[in-house]
Amino acid sequence: MEFRPCIDIHNGKVKQIIGGTLTDDNDFAKENFVSEMGAGDYARLYREKGLRGGHIILLNGKDSPYYQADLEQAADALKVWQGALQIGGGVTAENAASFLDMGASHVIVTSYVFVDGEIRYDRLEELISKIGKKHLVLDLSCRKREGDYYVVTDRWQKYTRQPLSESLIQQLSSFCDEFLVHAVNVEGTGTGVDEELLQILSAESPVPVTYAGGIGTMEDIRTIQKIGRDRVNFTVGSALDLFGGTLKFNEIVTNFRN
Repeated sequence: MEFRPCIDIHNGKVKQIIGGTLTDDNDFAKENFVSEMGAGDYARLYREKGLRGGHIILLNGKDSPYYQADLEQAADALKVWQGALQIGGGVTAENAASFLDMGASHVIVTSYVFVDGEIRYDRLEELISKIGKKHLVLDLSCRKREGDYYVVTDRWQKYTRQPLSESLIQQLSSFCDEFLVHAVNVEGTGTGVDEELLQILSAESPVPVTYAGGIGTMEDIRTIQKIGRDRVNFTVGSALDLFGGTLKFNEIVTNFRN
């Protein structure tokens, strides 16, 4: 199990938000923390600690007036830690290679692949033809509804008709290098991890899986380690002292460096 750092960018600033509140209306989200540091500053810290595999998420839509500012922040981070960070937000087959050219190790994709509630395998194939499987991370972030977890798109606002399951993970693993899964129901709350979702993610996957959502204490991280059978990676947002929380970044790095 490895710690994967994060840089979430919203309205041109590094932030931690409550994921379930994110909306395109007026580019709104309830904020837990707004940093005075830029994305490049966080990338420099991650580089100093040797932390690879972290993700940059552009939280504004491509039509937002803030998207370009988000992109500029991301570009600064990718320039600082070349080939070590992943990026997601508005990625398509047409622009995926440009993010790799900027210095990303991988692009992270959800909405481009899950269209009208269904998986577009033709788009997956097109992405692979453009950048290769080894540069693709599929974001299977999900919300619970009527007892099942459904993959959500468009900055976690729209439900697909695709339940998250062990069989889906096995099926999609042939198209990507990793999975990223935000537990949107608890994302940004620090109220504890989603243990039921972790049970699904704990099934042996041919590619790495990173979990995010609800982590507030070291005990939560140990829960991920136990339920995830020491093979589900994790990221910490609002609870981390780098983002105004109480969990010590250096302690986590010491114990779970990748």
